[in-house]
Amino acid sequence: MIILAWNGGSLANIFDYVVFKKILSIFITSAILNLGQATLDIIFNWKARRTMEFAVKLRYFLKFTMAALWVVLLPVTYAYTWENPTGIIRAIKSWFGNGQNHPPLFVISVVMYLSPSMLSAILFLLPFLRRKLESSDFKLVRLIMWWSQPRLFVGRGMHESAFSLFMYTMFWIALLLTKFAFSYYVEIKPLVEPTKDIMKSPIHTYRWHEFFPREKSNIGVVIALWAPIILVYFMDTQIWYTIFSTLLGGIYGAFQRLGEIRTLGMLRSRFDSIPLAFNSCLIPVETSDAKRKKGLKSYLHNRFKEMEHADKENIAARFAQMWNEIVTSFREEDLINNREKELLLVPYVSDQALGVVQWPPFLLASKIPIAVAMAKDSNGKDRDLKKRLDNDYYFSCAIEECYKSFKNIINGLVQGEPEKRVISKIFEEVDKCIAEDKVITDLNMRALPDLYNKFVELVNYLEKNDEKDRSAVIKIFQDMLEILTRDIFEDQLSIVESNHGGSYRRNEDTTTWDQEYQLFQPSGAIKFPLKVTDTDAWLEKIKRLELLLTVKESAMDVPSNLEARRRLTFFTNSLFMDMPDAPKVRNMLSFSALTPYYNEPVLFSIKELEEENEDGVSTLFYLQKIYPDEWKNFQERVGWEEELKESEELMEELRLWASYRGQTLARTVRGMMYYRKALILEAFLDMAKREDLMEGYKAAESVTDEQWKIHQRSLFAQCEAVADMKFTYVVSCQQYGNDKRAALSSAQDILQLMRNYSSLRVAYIDEVEEVGDKKMETAYYSTLVKVALTKDSESVDPVQNLDQVIYRIKLPGPAMLGEGKPENQNHAIIFTRGEGLQTIDMNQDNYMEEALKMRNLLQEFLKEHGVRRPSILGVREHIFTGSVSSLAWFMSNQEHSFVTIGQRLLANPLKVRFHYGHPDVFDRLFHLTRGGVSKASKSINLSEDIFAGYNSTLRGGNVTHHEYVQVGKGRDVGLNQISKFEAKVANGNGEQTLSRDIYRLGHRFDFFRMLSCYFTTVGFYFSTLLTVVTVYVFLYGRLYLALSGLEVGLSHGRFIHNHPLQVALASQSLVQLGFLMALPMMMEIGLERGFGKALSEFIMMNLQLAAVFFTFSLGTKTHYYGRMLLHGGAQYRGTGRGFVVFHAKFAENYRLYSRSHFVKGIELMILLIIYQLFGQSYRSTIAYIFITFCMWFLVLTWLFAPFLFNPSGFEWAKIVDDWSDWNKWISNRGGIGVSPDKSWESWWEMEQEHLKYSGTIGIFLEIILAVRFFIYQYGLIYHLHITGNNKSILVYLISWLVIVVVLLVMKTVSVGRQRFSADFQLFFRLIKFLIFVSFTAVLIVLIVLFQMTLQDIFVCFLAFLPTGWGILLIAQACKPLARQVGLWGSVRALARAYEIIMGVLLFTPITIFAWFPFVSEFQTRMLFNQAFSRGLQISRILGGQKKERSSRNKD
Repeated sequence: MIILAWNGGSLANIFDYVVFKKILSIFITSAILNLGQATLDIIFNWKARRTMEFAVKLRYFLKFTMAALWVVLLPVTYAYTWENPTGIIRAIKSWFGNGQNHPPLFVISVVMYLSPSMLSAILFLLPFLRRKLESSDFKLVRLIMWWSQPRLFVGRGMHESAFSLFMYTMFWIALLLTKFAFSYYVEIKPLVEPTKDIMKSPIHTYRWHEFFPREKSNIGVVIALWAPIILVYFMDTQIWYTIFSTLLGGIYGAFQRLGEIRTLGMLRSRFDSIPLAFNSCLIPVETSDAKRKKGLKSYLHNRFKEMEHADKENIAARFAQMWNEIVTSFREEDLINNREKELLLVPYVSDQALGVVQWPPFLLASKIPIAVAMAKDSNGKDRDLKKRLDNDYYFSCAIEECYKSFKNIINGLVQGEPEKRVISKIFEEVDKCIAEDKVITDLNMRALPDLYNKFVELVNYLEKNDEKDRSAVIKIFQDMLEILTRDIFEDQLSIVESNHGGSYRRNEDTTTWDQEYQLFQPSGAIKFPLKVTDTDAWLEKIKRLELLLTVKESAMDVPSNLEARRRLTFFTNSLFMDMPDAPKVRNMLSFSALTPYYNEPVLFSIKELEEENEDGVSTLFYLQKIYPDEWKNFQERVGWEEELKESEELMEELRLWASYRGQTLARTVRGMMYYRKALILEAFLDMAKREDLMEGYKAAESVTDEQWKIHQRSLFAQCEAVADMKFTYVVSCQQYGNDKRAALSSAQDILQLMRNYSSLRVAYIDEVEEVGDKKMETAYYSTLVKVALTKDSESVDPVQNLDQVIYRIKLPGPAMLGEGKPENQNHAIIFTRGEGLQTIDMNQDNYMEEALKMRNLLQEFLKEHGVRRPSILGVREHIFTGSVSSLAWFMSNQEHSFVTIGQRLLANPLKVRFHYGHPDVFDRLFHLTRGGVSKASKSINLSEDIFAGYNSTLRGGNVTHHEYVQVGKGRDVGLNQISKFEAKVANGNGEQTLSRDIYRLGHRFDFFRMLSCYFTTVGFYFSTLLTVVTVYVFLYGRLYLALSGLEVGLSHGRFIHNHPLQVALASQSLVQLGFLMALPMMMEIGLERGFGKALSEFIMMNLQLAAVFFTFSLGTKTHYYGRMLLHGGAQYRGTGRGFVVFHAKFAENYRLYSRSHFVKGIELMILLIIYQLFGQSYRSTIAYIFITFCMWFLVLTWLFAPFLFNPSGFEWAKIVDDWSDWNKWISNRGGIGVSPDKSWESWWEMEQEHLKYSGTIGIFLEIILAVRFFIYQYGLIYHLHITGNNKSILVYLISWLVIVVVLLVMKTVSVGRQRFSADFQLFFRLIKFLIFVSFTAVLIVLIVLFQMTLQDIFVCFLAFLPTGWGILLIAQACKPLARQVGLWGSVRALARAYEIIMGVLLFTPITIFAWFPFVSEFQTRMLFNQAFSRGLQISRILGGQKKERSSRNKD
C-alpha cells in the first residue's frame, strides 16, 4: 500500500509497468518473513532438541536452509528486472555482475517460490482431502506430509467442512478488505505527500546537541510521524473484528430467535403456544408423534388452543406439572410471594368436569370484573363485549372457566331434590341463551354485579369452611336465587313455579316468594361444611376461583421481581429455539457435575451476617436493603416474627437465605441439585400412567415415609432411582479432611449440605500419618464420602449423621503439585460417572427451569456439528451480581456480551470457540482418554480452562455453543477484585502466548481460522498492549520533535496538519475509552431486551463513568500482559467473593496500582506537560483538543479511578485515617516474616520478584526500556534559560554532575542516619542543616547571577526526576550487582523517596475534593446507582444502621 501511495496513489497505477515491478518486491518481504518464521521455530524448539527425532531436526534445518536460499535468490533475480536500478537493488546487481536484464528469471523464481503455497491453497479449498491426508498413517502419505506437518498425534485432521470454511473465509475477506481500504485511504495515502515534503526539506534548526546534524532526509521526523500510524495499522484489525463480530453475532442471534419473548407482555401474548412448546421440547417423542414440528414451524402450524380436546388433556397435564414446579422453585427461592405464586400456578389436577383449558390466573386477572362491568353497561347490546371476546382469547377463557366453575361448585354443593330441580332448570336456560348467543339480549345484565358480589361472598365462606357460617351460606344461596329469578330472569318466573308443582303465585306486596317451603333451608339441602377428604381438591378449586373473581387490578407486573421476570422470559423464549428432542430419562446420556472448592464461604454464619463494618453496616442489613422484596417474601415464607427470630430453625433459614444471595458453595450446590429434582420430575412424566398423570406429580412427591416403606417400588421411588443413575454431583473439597480434624465451621457446613442433599458426594485429599520403613510417613488418599445413615434407638427412621467413606484411593504422593484448582479437579474426576461432565465453578448457580433442558443439551453429543460430533458443549451464562454496584453492572454487561454474542460467533462460523471455564459440558470419555479436562502445570496453565479447549481442538474435538440453556455466574463486584481478576487473566494470556498449544494451533489452522484464533485469544491482549504503546510512541515522538527544535521547522510547511495521524489516534482513542467494548454489549442488550433499552443503558453507563472503568481496565491488562511477556512469573490472584461495601485504604490501593497505573500515569502526565510547554503543533485545532483530551483522560483515569470507585473515598474522616495508615506503612522497615501490607520495604521487595526469574533477554529489555527516562534530561537541559543557546554536549554532561551530587547527598544522609542518629543526634542534625543551607545558597546564586527562572526550576524537576527513576529501574534490574557493590541500601532509600513523592502527588487532590461534601454524595450515587434503581437508599445503608442502634439505646 505504501508503494502504491508513493507512486501516485490511484489503484489504476497498479497496472503501470514500473509500479507493478515495485509491488512485486512483496515476494522478497515474504521470503524474509519466512526466514524469520523458520528461525523462530528453531529458537522455540531449541530446548527440545535432545529428545527430537532426526527427521524432525532435519525438517527444521531444511526449512531454515530453503528460507535463507530464497532470501538470497529472490533479491538477486529481482535486481535483474531493472535496467537502471537505484539504492540497494543497484548494490545487489553490482555484487553479482551487471549483466543483461532477465525479468522472466524473477517470474520463474516467484512461481517456484509460490508453488508450495499454491499446493496449500488447493488443499485449503478441499478440506476433506486435507483431513484424509493429515489423518492417514500410510508411509507414502506421511512422507509427502512430512514437510508441512510434524509426526504428532495432536493437530491432525482439524479442518472443518467446506461450508464452514466458506463462511469464516468470507467473514475475514470482507473484514480485511474493509480494513485495508480504510487504512489506505484514511491513514496511509494522505500521509505520503507530507512525508515527501519533509524528506525534501532538511531541517537544521536544532535546540539540542544533534549527533547527526548533516542528515538530509529528516529520518527522525519521518519515524516520529509514521511509528504511531504503523502501530495503529496493526492494532485496528481488532477494532474491525469487534465491529464485524458485533454485526454478525447480532444477525446470528436474531436467527436463533433470541429476544422474541423479552417482556411480560410478550409472554402473555405467546402463552397459549407455550404448553405445546413444553411438549415439543421437554417431553420425549412418542412413536405416533415422531415427526412433530418444533420451533418456529410448531408456532406457525399448531397452537395449543386450536388442538383437539383429547390432545390438550395430556399436554396440559404434563405442562401443569413442569410449570408448577418452576413456580414453586421461584417461591422457595423467595423471588415471588404467596399471592404471586397462586396467580402463576396452573391447577395440579385438571378438573375433568369443567372441560376447559385452565390457564394461570395471572393471565386471567381482572377479566371477570371487567366482563361484569361491561355486561352491566351493555343495555342489551353485545357489540363491545363480542369485540372484546374476539380480540382477547384469555378474556373468553376467563368467562368460560368462571361460569363452568360456578356451575360445578353450585351443583356440587346442592344436595336437596327440590333445589337440584331449580338449579338445573336455571342452568338449562342459561346454557340455552349461550348456545343461541342471546345472553345479553334476553337476560337483564344490570343485576349481574349483585349476583357477582354474592358469589364472591360464597367463595370466601367456602374457603374458610367453618360450621358457624352455614346459616350465612344458606342465606347467600337464597339471595342468589332471588336475584336470578326476580332480576335477571324478569319474564321467566315459571321456572320456579314448575319446580314447585303448584299454581302458587306471589302477590305484589308479598316480601318472600315462597312461604310454604324455604329452599336450601333443610339440613341436607346443601353440603356445607365440606368433609376433610374433599378439602384439598375443593380448596385448590376455590382458591383459583377466588383469584379469578377478586383480582381486579391488572397482573401485568406479576411476577414483580426483576430476576423472576428475566428467568421466566428467557426460559419461555428458549422453548421456541432449536434444540434436540428430549429422550426419556432412562435413555438419556448420564452425566456428572464437578465443583472444585478450596476455602471459600460455604454458608454465612450468624456472626458474619451481623458483624458490622466501620460504617456500622452488617452484611445482613446490606442484603435486606439490596433485596427488599426477597426479604419480605422470606419473612412471609418462614413466618418471621421479631420475638421468634432467635429460634434455631429460623436462624438456619436466615443463614441459607443470605448465603443464597452471595457467592457461596451452598448456592452452587442448591443450583446443581436442581438437576436431580428435574430428572425425578421428568422420569415421573415418562413413567406415569394416565391416572397417575391426572392425579399429579405433587401427589406422588408427597408420599409419606410410612407409605414409602410399605411400597418400596412406588412410582416416586422409581423416579428417584432413575435420576440417581443418570446424575452424580461431586464437590471436590480439597481441605475437607484437614478442616474436619480441626473442627472448623466450614467442615460442619459442608456436612450440613450433605444432610440437606443426600445424593451429594464430597471428594477430598486425606492426609494420614502411617508407619513405613520404620518411620512415620504421610500417606495421601483421594477420598469420596457421602452422608451416613444411622438409626436412632428411639426411632425406626434413618437419621443423617456424619459422613461415610465410599471410595478411598491411595496416591503416590502429594496431589497438589501444580496449580491448585485444576489439581483439585484432577484428583476427583475419577469419582464422576456418565458420558457427560459439567465443570462448575464455586461461584455459579443453576435454576430449576434450566435443569429441565439438560437432557436436550446432552443429545447434542449425538449430533454432528459440521464434520464431527461435539466434544465440549458450551452454554451461556447469566451474571447475577450486576445489581450490587455500578462496577458490578459494568463487569456483568462486559462478561454477558462475551458469553453470548462473543462465543456465539466463535462457535459458528469462526469455529474457534474453546473452553472458557464455567458451565461447559465435556464429553467425559473423550477427554479422559486424551489428557483430562484440566492441565495443571505451574504458571503456564494459570488459565487452565482454555487449555482444555486447546487440547480438545488439537486432538480432533469440536467445541459448540448453545444458547437455549443458561447457568448463573457470580463476578467480582469491587474495583480491587475486578483488577485482580483481570490481572490473573492477563497473566494467563501471557502464558498462552508462549505456550506450545497456541504454537501448534497457529501452525495447524489455515490462515483465516488462525486469524480467528489469534484475535479472539492472545491477539486481543496484544492489541490492547499496542493501544497503550501507541500513546507512548506518539508522545515520545512529539517529545522528540518539540525538544529537538524540529517541530519549529515543521510548523512552516504544509505538513503541519497531520490528518492521517489524527484519524489514527482517534481510532486508538475509541479502544482507550472502552467504546468498542460497549458495541457487543449494546447489540446483545438490544437483541434480548430491545434497542431502546440498549441505548438507555449505554447512556446510563457513561453517566456512571463506564469510560473511566474501561480505560482503567485497559491499563491493568496492558501492565500484567506486558510484564508476563518480558519476565514470566504468572501467579494466581485470589479475588475474594464477598460484598464490597467497605472502604479500601489508600495504602492498599497504592500497593495494588502503583506499578500498573500510577507510575505510567505520572510518566504520561509529564510527557503531556512538557509537550504543552514546548510543543507547537495543533495549538489551535480541534484535533489537538480531542487527542490531548483523550490522553489527559487516560492519565487522570489511571491516577484517580481507584479512589473514585472506592466507597467513601472522599469522606474527610476516612481521608485522615488513610493518611496516618499510609505514613505508618511507608516508614515501617521490612524483614523476614513482615507482610507486604505492613511494611513498604517488604512490599517493594515483593514487587521485584518477577525479576528474579527473568532471563537475560528480559533483564536486557527492562534496561533498554528504562533508558527512555534519560531522554527528558537530555532534551530539557538545553531549554533552560541559564544555558543560553549553548548546544554543546558538555551542558548535558554537567547536568549529570547535579544527579551525582544529589545522590551523594542522599547517601550521606542515609549513612548519617545509620551511624549518628542514635549516639550523635546533634551532629547529625547539624549535617542536615548544613546541607539545607548549602542547597538554599546554590539556588540563590543561580537565580541572582545566572538569571534562573521559576520555569527553569520546574523544568529541572521534570528533567531530573525521570532520570532518577530510570536509574532506579536499572538498579532493580541489576539487583545482584547493586548488592555486591553495597549500593542496595541507597537504591532502597531512593525508591522510598520516589514513593513518598508519588503518594503526596496522589493524595493532595483527594484531600482537596474531600473538603467539599457534595463530592462524596456524587460518588455514592454514581457507585450505587443501580441499587438506587431497585429501591435502595444508600444513605440508609451507610447511616441507617447507626440511627437504628442509637434509637434503640434511647428507648
